[in-house]
Amino acid sequence: MGLANRRSIMTLYSDSADIYSHQVRIVVAEKGVSVDIKHVDMNQPSEELLELNPYGYLPTLIDRDLVLYHAPIIMEYLDERFPHPPLLPVYPVARAECRRMMYRIEKDWYSKLNAITNGTKEEAATARTIIKDSFTALAPVFASSPYFLSEEFTLVDCCLAPLIWRFGTLGIELPKSAKTVLAYAERVFDRDSFQASLTDTERELRAA
Repeated sequence: MGLANRRSIMTLYSDSADIYSHQVRIVVAEKGVSVDIKHVDMNQPSEELLELNPYGYLPTLIDRDLVLYHAPIIMEYLDERFPHPPLLPVYPVARAECRRMMYRIEKDWYSKLNAITNGTKEEAATARTIIKDSFTALAPVFASSPYFLSEEFTLVDCCLAPLIWRFGTLGIELPKSAKTVLAYAERVFDRDSFQASLTDTERELRAA
């Protein structure tokens, strides 16, 4: 019998500093579901994790005999498995727009993180500038509704918030003209679910 079949409650394998694991932890907290969170080092996956997920990357969610990896898949599964509160709109067009925005966040911004943390000084500086200029240009959009393009908190916010939370350690400083982005961030950071999602390591990112 495999490890997945021996579990009675959901287990989330998460790295305490991994931005994708953070996305999923926000969803878990929003849903208020009982999940056994196991923090592991994503650079040194355990044999247990490798037995469950052949790729060995995080986050990985186990729900009885179901094993899921890749943060967007996990987040949408949790939203469907526990429908209240909903984190995607009801109507297909609006749901598709949320998914499109999650994809753009990944391709336009998350894709630049490796250059900032592991690239040359020039590559890191270029990546920081792209992210800073993009958020600054979108400042009016952040002012148009309480959450990103929505009156309600959605999975899009679950993707945006962990990124903005890490701006300081990434060396990204938004200008005063992007004050609406900072106001949005504080609204999200003040949510009980966001605070509950934070690990000690992530709290230190803002304290530094």
